[in-house]
Amino acid sequence: MGDRDTGRGTGRRLLEIGCGGGVAVELICPLLSTGSITAIDRSATMTARALERNADGIRTGRSNVVTSAFSAAGLAAAGIGSQRFDKIFAINVNLFWTGPARDELALARDRLAPEGVLWLFYEPPPGRRGDEIIGEAADVLDKGGFATQVVQSASRFGERPDPSQ
Repeated sequence: MGDRDTGRGTGRRLLEIGCGGGVAVELICPLLSTGSITAIDRSATMTARALERNADGIRTGRSNVVTSAFSAAGLAAAGIGSQRFDKIFAINVNLFWTGPARDELALARDRLAPEGVLWLFYEPPPGRRGDEIIGEAADVLDKGGFATQVVQSASRFGERPDPSQ
């Protein structure tokens, strides 16, 4: 994500679905001169790690970590059910490629601000081809009424993709 993509200086509100231990929040939060990032995960163990990792961002109000499933009831119970976000993203969250995700996509659409975007990022698990996951996720998004744009990048952090492929 570049400066423009993270919302640096623009008052952007971001939501991460399935934050795990909070690595993305830790990387994005310092880029936000205004705006904030809220991260959710259904695992209390993971959100405890994310809270610890992101204590500074939480103290400054730039980040918030919540234990919640990505469901209307879960978000409401966590006190964030009425919030809208400019960008919602998920990294390696399988619900968007392993099933129809109708309720989750409807919820994402409802929680997105006007002109908001949903981003899904995947690194294929061992034994799976990335193009299979991309195809399945794109199909789920299309059926959920989302326009898709596929961007492929390096397979490992720090590598540059081969432009000839």
